[in-house]
Amino acid sequence: MFYLGTNNDIRTLFILIQIMSNIVRLIIACITMGAGVTLCGFGFWGWGVPVFLIGGLILLTFFFNENMLLAQYYLRKENSDEAEKWLSRVTNYETQLFKSQHGYYNLLIGLIESRKAPLKSEKYFKQALTLGMGMSHNIALAKLSLAGIAMQKFASPGASAAQRNNSKREADIYLKEATKEDKNKLLAEQIKMMKSQMAQMDKPQVIRGGFRQQRF
Repeated sequence: MFYLGTNNDIRTLFILIQIMSNIVRLIIACITMGAGVTLCGFGFWGWGVPVFLIGGLILLTFFFNENMLLAQYYLRKENSDEAEKWLSRVTNYETQLFKSQHGYYNLLIGLIESRKAPLKSEKYFKQALTLGMGMSHNIALAKLSLAGIAMQKFASPGASAAQRNNSKREADIYLKEATKEDKNKLLAEQIKMMKSQMAQMDKPQVIRGGFRQQRF
């Protein structure tokens, strides 16, 4: 009889295969680039340069996964379904992606999820910040998204006064942090719009028989 192993054994083997495939990708990139340099060294520039560029492209996909790049492209095109399709090909980001991409992966998941169920996307934005991201505008985007989620909690009909106060405080903190991180002013318009919405959070609105809290 063949011993198939426990579920944990199979899972471990699957993770090792994924890690090995990523290492193989790196090895192939190095060999290809080395071959390109060698060809150029022997004077075969017509072959050496394209081979070197192919190796560079393979190396690029090691640090910047192609599924992530395509998901980002379709998100910018406002095509969430296509972005989600490509991102779903990353079945285990901890083993399939270079470590510096872990936070950014969660940011992309959060952006996709926020268009379907905004409150469910909160955990992905927080995870993205916990794992860290290299670019400040990505950090600003995550914090701006969390500010928006906090504002939605504030506007929730079932929220108590204490919950509303906590949500308002949280939204204010995230918005200030997002403004600080947006060094290149890439999110200036969105931040300005959200600040305007926050200004309405405590503004009373006259209705028949009295006042009520303005909600956005």
